[in-house]
Amino acid sequence: MSKLKSLTVPEFVGRKGGEPIVVITAADYTMARLMDGTGAVDCLLVGDSLGTVVQGRPTTLAVTLDQMIYHTEMVVRGTQQALVVADMPFGSYQESIEQAIRNAARMMQATGCTAVKLEGGRHFASTVKALVDCGIPVMGHVGLMPQSVHTMGGYRVQRNEQKILDDALSIAGAGAFGVVLECLPTELGQRVTEAIQVPTIGIGAGVHCDGQVLVGHDLLGLFDGHRPKFVRPYANLKDVVQESIKRYSADVRARAFPSSEESFR
Repeated sequence: MSKLKSLTVPEFVGRKGGEPIVVITAADYTMARLMDGTGAVDCLLVGDSLGTVVQGRPTTLAVTLDQMIYHTEMVVRGTQQALVVADMPFGSYQESIEQAIRNAARMMQATGCTAVKLEGGRHFASTVKALVDCGIPVMGHVGLMPQSVHTMGGYRVQRNEQKILDDALSIAGAGAFGVVLECLPTELGQRVTEAIQVPTIGIGAGVHCDGQVLVGHDLLGLFDGHRPKFVRPYANLKDVVQESIKRYSADVRARAFPSSEESFR
């Protein structure tokens, strides 16, 4: 199947203040194909949240660059229209600008993704600028930063208004084409959105952001772990999956599967 025209980075930026941008996380080919096939998703984010919802870990910190490349390559293969952004995992860019360029370039070469995302505020502005100067589109991420969960004291709403504004302005000013805002009071999410010139993507940051992102497993009701306040499940596929398994098991045990129509002669 030939690849359709994907959303571009300039088109993404052009959505600032316009129709809200729809972002969902995906981690494999099948889910990416299903999500992208709706024609309703603007951006698929291969988030290091796969560390919790796919790998079953308590945080995202153990996710490696090789694992992110593996999952991102699958998502890209299943995507025809959406912009694909890949998270740079913990430890893959914090050491130096040179490390960030090397690993982000590897991510793009190995997977075919369009952009990378990294967490961090004004202290990473020089890293963002260096990546953009090398031709690597960057999405930023401020507010609650899961890779810094231990220094931030856990997963909690971030209320340091001046710091968050400074972080967002610095990252946007360094060339990021969008900024994820996580776990902010609604009014602060609105203020940041109005202060920067690129789209904001909210996750627990209120309705005034330029777009919203949810983890795909949460949106579909597949993950039965902790559910943050900002998550709205639009389906309960966990129950559908478990009921399907029970029906299959019952048919196998009753020798009702396979039927004659499902058997070869």
